[in-house]
Amino acid sequence: MSIADFKNTLGDHGKDTKLNLSSIFGNVDTSGMTNDQFYGTALSLAYAIGDDALTAAVEAEAEGKVEDNVVGAAKLAATLMAMNNVYYRFLHLCSDKQFSKMPAGLRMNGMANPGVEKADFELYSLAVSALAGCGMCIDSHVGVLLKHNVPAQVIQLSIKMAAVLNAAATARRIA
Repeated sequence: MSIADFKNTLGDHGKDTKLNLSSIFGNVDTSGMTNDQFYGTALSLAYAIGDDALTAAVEAEAEGKVEDNVVGAAKLAATLMAMNNVYYRFLHLCSDKQFSKMPAGLRMNGMANPGVEKADFELYSLAVSALAGCGMCIDSHVGVLLKHNVPAQVIQLSIKMAAVLNAAATARRIA
């Protein structure tokens, strides 16, 4: 299933989402992102969202455009952020700051060597963190991306991708 096929599963209420999917996936070459950044971000988001049809569509779009290491890093970002976003969102939202002083004790070894460029993995992680609404993680990932001279437009696009793919999964679910 391609993104075009996926769009056909959305009801009339998903008209804007269809247009946004076309805009994002139709402008990959002019987005300012490399293929590894674009498809790695899209895959990370699809894995995090967990909609099988959306995941299949994004995987089909990425096929032949990225290597297996990008797919593996996307899965790693989705998995690690599923853990980190819950934990660090709790620390951010909890008014009792004693928990912020405690060691997290969570294993995150994959972040040290995700199999792709550090900035690319941070971009994947940022998009998933935005999807999960973790302010601490968002701030951390944006800071690293800016230190790696990732343009603001690329950072913004990763967040647009999170918004549109999330809307796409929602539109399909309620079709």
